[in-house]
Amino acid sequence: MNRTARILLVDDDVSIQRAVAPLLRSRGYHVDVVSTGVEAVTAVAGGGLDLIVLDLGLPDLEGAEVCRQMRAHTRAPIVILSARSGEAEKVAALDIGADDYVTKPFGPEELLARIRVALRRVFEAEAPEVERVQVGDIIIDFARHRVVRADEEVRLTPKEFELLALLARNADRVLTHRAILKAIWGPNAVDQPEHLWVLMGQLRKKIEPDPGTPRYLLSEPWVGYRFVSNPD
Repeated sequence: MNRTARILLVDDDVSIQRAVAPLLRSRGYHVDVVSTGVEAVTAVAGGGLDLIVLDLGLPDLEGAEVCRQMRAHTRAPIVILSARSGEAEKVAALDIGADDYVTKPFGPEELLARIRVALRRVFEAEAPEVERVQVGDIIIDFARHRVVRADEEVRLTPKEFELLALLARNADRVLTHRAILKAIWGPNAVDQPEHLWVLMGQLRKKIEPDPGTPRYLLSEPWVGYRFVSNPD
């Protein structure tokens, strides 16, 4: 990063404010703190933010509505930080526009890692668009629709490449089943997840060293999929 990232923390819990804001500042981030949804939307509309950490349980507006309104003003990553752990809440927030979801109670290092990943996408997006990426032993050439793994070309169908490219261009971000279905098959397919399950199974067989234990194409149970840019 060649500049200091500016983060907005949206949480009405004073204990969270006192824990998270100093934590982020100690890592060199500029942090603004607000306690309500109205304040959050106003701050985002003002521009200049690189990332938002958002609690869903705000006193004035439902967190999902705050997320939706913020998305109308910014493309900055939104990391949900919430005690709500139900899959329905996660899917709803991610479908509305959140980029990641951290459940309270949380480990400080986990939150910092999620923020680093999200900010890396921000600063990479400011650079010229790349035509190819290499992750582990996989090279994805977006311009040529070509994939190489361990120096051998992998033959993918157009839909398989489309799915891989979609996930790779959003590396480390959770994409919900509905979002992927809509992007690849159109809005009429959002209630047909079996298409995606089959396609993902085919893609993993071609991409993963061990399809039964994926390294690159990870599942977020009942939510969606994530392409990992730094596999262990």
